[in-house]
Amino acid sequence: MHGALATAVQPRLTPALLLAFTAAFITLQPISTDLYQAALPSIGTAFGVPVADVQLTLTVFVATFGVWQLIAGPLSDRYGRYPVAFGGILTYVAASAICTFAPSLPWLIAGRALQAVGACSCLVAARAMVRDELTPEHGARVLAASGTLLGVCVVIAPILGGLLQAAFGWRATFGAMLAVSSLLAFATLLRLKETHRAPNLHGLRAGPLARGYAQVVRAPSWHAYTWPAVASYAGLFSFISGGSFVLIRVLGVAPVYYGFCFSFIVSGYIVGTLACRRSVPRHGMPWTMRRGALLQLAAGSAIAGLALAGLHHPLALLAPQFVFLIGHGLIQPVAQSGSMARFPHSAGVATAAMGLAMMVVAAAVGQWIGASYNGTVYPLTLTIAACGVASALTTFTLAKRYGRVD
Repeated sequence: MHGALATAVQPRLTPALLLAFTAAFITLQPISTDLYQAALPSIGTAFGVPVADVQLTLTVFVATFGVWQLIAGPLSDRYGRYPVAFGGILTYVAASAICTFAPSLPWLIAGRALQAVGACSCLVAARAMVRDELTPEHGARVLAASGTLLGVCVVIAPILGGLLQAAFGWRATFGAMLAVSSLLAFATLLRLKETHRAPNLHGLRAGPLARGYAQVVRAPSWHAYTWPAVASYAGLFSFISGGSFVLIRVLGVAPVYYGFCFSFIVSGYIVGTLACRRSVPRHGMPWTMRRGALLQLAAGSAIAGLALAGLHHPLALLAPQFVFLIGHGLIQPVAQSGSMARFPHSAGVATAAMGLAMMVVAAAVGQWIGASYNGTVYPLTLTIAACGVASALTTFTLAKRYGRVD
């Protein structure tokens, strides 16, 4: 009801509100994975379960996030961005409460699945709002600005998570998610406005929906921007999945300091998004992605080379990953905008298809990191290196050939 009325009579979001809500909604995903990283070993100890079982709290989140995009995207095209975003943030609030008070690991995993539903709904709505209001290049710049703000939050999140874990235990990290999402739900209720002016009345019917997804995945431009983003995110998620175990258990970093380590590499992402905002208007979207892919190839080669050379030190892992995240900051805003560029009336479907690919691959990588953990640095470092190679290959083939969207 609110969404339908908003589409008819409410004004568009101001640039400041569009940026603020886009950044806030997109931030829910990394906060959900980053804030509690330092607590992962403690969760295993608290419930008496092995590393692979604890890893399910990440894998289930990512897998659910990926699958739910197939639903959230068409819902936002049919009913509007507002109801999907508001329903998503309310779901996230409830899920965070479940995680905070979970009496067992299965309850925690169930709460994580619901968190993924909420965060995914908000992210899909945010990206579609940007496509509703802006051209692809302008949208890439706004997404880069959102990424900068996101990066600042993510720099703070693991530090805060480590301090909360040390002072109050692992449940406090989910309590922080509950508090932040409650404030965002209140802001959404008061200030968010609908941006989708032409709802797809047939968007949820099986036939049109299948044709919509088929149209998206047949488009070369969608592949050109999706697969570099998939490879780049897989390299980041490898570290999210295994970085805490390697740094804490293998390299001897104290859990309270893990947040500072993660914040250091995320500052590379901030540098990348700032560079992206300057690069896109000067050099275009494909060129910007190629620079990011070259950085990721170099970083992946360095991280594997140092490990194989026997230099097992926290900086040998963190410094190359910092460079990898600069590349991530260059690639992701461009990829998110470019994947939707040719689909102005089905931006929800386009971003959902891209997001599904990212999350499915990330879930597989995360489970691989958990299963392959052997008390050494090698599974993690070699996986990140492989992601750097994949980023370069897809960018210099698909994106170079099909990346023009004007």
